Amino acid sequence: MKPHVICHMVSSIDGRILLEHWPEPGTAHAEYERTADTFDADAWMCGRITMEDFAAQGRIPKPTPAAPLPRTDFIACKDADSHAIALDAHGKLNWESGDLDGDHLIVVLTESASDAHLAHLRERGVSYVFGGKHDIDFARALETLGQEFGIKTVLLEGGGGINGSLLAAGLIDEVSLLIHPTADGI
Repeated sequence: MKPHVICHMVSSIDGRILLEHWPEPGTAHAEYERTADTFDADAWMCGRITMEDFAAQGRIPKPTPAAPLPRTDFIACKDADSHAIALDAHGKLNWESGDLDGDHLIVVLTESASDAHLAHLRERGVSYVFGGKHDIDFARALETLGQEFGIKTVLLEGGGGINGSLLAAGLIDEVSLLIHPTADGI
């Protein structure tokens, strides 16, 4: 059962999505979050680049597993009320814990992620699911998220790459686009 996917974005009138150059970026962010709360989603999802802001900074030592880890999904917490989903195909992001601002963290990987990275996620209580061998099959990943975690609604809050990939795959059910009355021009 695939969750309902809502692509939620804020843009300037000239199509920019990075707020730092906008006048009063805090008002755009506040309205974005207020609108997001109206959807009553049980998960939010971003790509690796966006998730870098939430991941651990600097190098974190990764344990070396005694034996190769199977490429099967790992569920650290099955009964969380809310989830943060990081699309990190090759396992580049490090995490402090499986809790991200009160949401249970789930990482979507490919089978190319290293055993050390999988061990790191397990050690930190981060759930992970495999979306494919070398590339993420978004339909497969969403299906797994729905089945294994009971996720019914996902707010897709990524950038152009992730949003475009899910759109091209026909997986976005609804679009929420807020237009901020500014022209970025950068």
